[in-house]
Amino acid sequence: MSRAGKIARRTFLIGSAAIAGGVAFGVVMYKRPHENPLLSGLAEGEAALTPYVRITPQGITLITPRADLGQGAYNVQALLIAEELDVALDQVDVDPGPPSPAYYNTALSHDSAPFASTDDSFLAKTTRAVLDAPMKFLGIQITGGSTTVPDGWEKLRHAGAVARETLKAAAASQTGVNTAELRTENGAVILPDGTRLPYTDLAAAAAQIAPVEDVALRDPADWRLIGQDMQRLDIVAKSTGTQAYGIDTRLDGMLHAAVRTNPRQGGAMRSHDAAQAETMRGVHRIVLITGGVGVLADNTWRAMQAVNAIGIDWDSDATYPANMEAHWQALSDSFTEANRDSRFRDDGDVGTALQGTDTVQAEYRAPYLAHAPLEPVNATVLVTDTRVDVWTGTQIPRFVQQNVADITGHDTDDVHVHVQMMGGSFGHRLEDTVVRQAAELALAVKGTPVKLTLSREEDMAHDYPRQIAMARGRGAVANGQVTACDLGIAMPSVITSQMGRQGLPIAGPDLQIVAGAWDQPFAIPDYRVTGYRAKGLAPVSSWRSVGASSNGFFHDSFLDELIHAAGADPLEERLRLCTHAPSRKVLEAVGDMSNWGARLPQGKGRGVAYCLSFGTPCAEVVEVTDTPGGLRIDKVFVAAEVGRIVDPVNFENQVQGGVIWGLGHAIMAEITYADGQAEQRNFDSFPFMRLYQCPDITVRGLENADTVRGVGEPPVPPAAPALANAIFAATGKRLREMPFSKHMDFV
Repeated sequence: MSRAGKIARRTFLIGSAAIAGGVAFGVVMYKRPHENPLLSGLAEGEAALTPYVRITPQGITLITPRADLGQGAYNVQALLIAEELDVALDQVDVDPGPPSPAYYNTALSHDSAPFASTDDSFLAKTTRAVLDAPMKFLGIQITGGSTTVPDGWEKLRHAGAVARETLKAAAASQTGVNTAELRTENGAVILPDGTRLPYTDLAAAAAQIAPVEDVALRDPADWRLIGQDMQRLDIVAKSTGTQAYGIDTRLDGMLHAAVRTNPRQGGAMRSHDAAQAETMRGVHRIVLITGGVGVLADNTWRAMQAVNAIGIDWDSDATYPANMEAHWQALSDSFTEANRDSRFRDDGDVGTALQGTDTVQAEYRAPYLAHAPLEPVNATVLVTDTRVDVWTGTQIPRFVQQNVADITGHDTDDVHVHVQMMGGSFGHRLEDTVVRQAAELALAVKGTPVKLTLSREEDMAHDYPRQIAMARGRGAVANGQVTACDLGIAMPSVITSQMGRQGLPIAGPDLQIVAGAWDQPFAIPDYRVTGYRAKGLAPVSSWRSVGASSNGFFHDSFLDELIHAAGADPLEERLRLCTHAPSRKVLEAVGDMSNWGARLPQGKGRGVAYCLSFGTPCAEVVEVTDTPGGLRIDKVFVAAEVGRIVDPVNFENQVQGGVIWGLGHAIMAEITYADGQAEQRNFDSFPFMRLYQCPDITVRGLENADTVRGVGEPPVPPAAPALANAIFAATGKRLREMPFSKHMDFV
């Protein structure tokens, strides 16, 4: 699409509910209102049977457009295509493909409207279909929201089946054998006499016929790959140190770059003195960029040393409160009707229920958190008069393509984004600031590739962190049961902040403010959840599990307090209140796994928590020991309902990683601001859970639901409340603020 013909996205109004994340329902076939991007540039004898399968005489390539951030996305996408295509994974190459609207993510639009994510009524399904429209129309190609498997579950299998049946049709046209007498096996069409016709030999013939669109997906009894333990495609490379990431990009004649921009987000540079930097060894050029300055040098270290030698006078005014006390005050002041963003949950009559009773009240806090992926953030850009090439890890390739085109003045079709494997993201690669900076630098030296690598300090100073949040709960109990719950949550709008940086104005409420709270399947008679939008705070972005990352802690912690006040068993009361059958099974499973109800020795405690997020019910039990040196986390039990486990080994790894991520940040991590600047700039001040602190984690995946869910993010929200509830059981101390290390020691 040329610049003249592109959608005017900067003025296109999108309701935030349509892009807030979720899970997939229904069938989305490969044939979309967008062209197959693989058809461009095919040589004679090559075939692009769908946007996901390219076959040449030399080999088979499967296109896996959802980015691999370390979560195994390339492997699972290839697996789904290969299952129906009848190829082994060691027979194919995997490629993320070009940015294209054909790879839009329908699953991001689901579970985002004001109805329960477990609702499969006609109205719910119709609403989901309506929400698909902007995703298709704009061609939103994004990786996130635990949507890789839900989005691809039928789409990718269908693409593989179309390719398989088209190859059979090509074989029939060549041999005269009826397609009904043909079968496929291990990358070949098999004739009745056993003759094998490799797919690669059929590419030229397949390219000449229309794809066979009327195909049936195979019966689960015939699956060869789905649900089987297997080794991921990237494991050998990662185990041997040979996996290439974006930071490994090497091009002839490449210059290396480092930048400094105002440590107050969005601030300007008043002046600079680069006299010393210009004389330093290896320095090629000093370049002004938006908000700061960059250095081009012959290696990264010299570029970083030189940019730090530049004297800079920064604009000293931040657009948000300078210090943390004011941030928390802004949240506290947001609990007003004027700041109300949503109230999707309002059962019974909470106001009347909480009048004249002894209410349980509590306030909770969750801090800003950095993404801090292990691979330093980087991008390599080459600008010429006729095209731009970008090598980077990104979850938003089409936004990158458009934004680079805006900077360089090229047509979007002339910006080629080569998506790289990423060493972590956790939402960081949903931003593209580093690519924009690299494009500005490369534009200054046309014809020379420029690789920009951010220092850890520069990255963390300018990271758009996880939202800060506060919650206030009021509730009542009677006759040993929870009878009323009123939860108010205040936080800045993640979606407005994030999409605003992409030029997309947002209308309507931001579901992330109440995600993981309003949609919990508990039948409390008087039950209300209200979201309040806090304004004027630091810019924020999606962080693993987004709003649910803090709301899971708020909602389940307060529910646990109410259950304790009622004198009920924490697991039994959750089960009594739960109205969603798959969620009940998740709670029952985690109770069975942890031997819930068994007596624990003095000083030990057990806590349970549950959260439905991204359509996936997940429950966790944490066991802890209160030792003289501090609290020790001993065991974690996790049960999650995903409908279908595609890759059991990776499923277990994803759940375990989510638990460690959630626990580690709950215990010890936060980003704080002083004088408008983030105070934590490296891992020494922003610590993670260490190996010796990791508990034993037992995982059970359930397959009782009729829809397929993702699991990358759902294990995170229950981790913090399960730990807090266990700490209360062991010590009698309620922790209502993260990080917990502010209030107790951990070993």
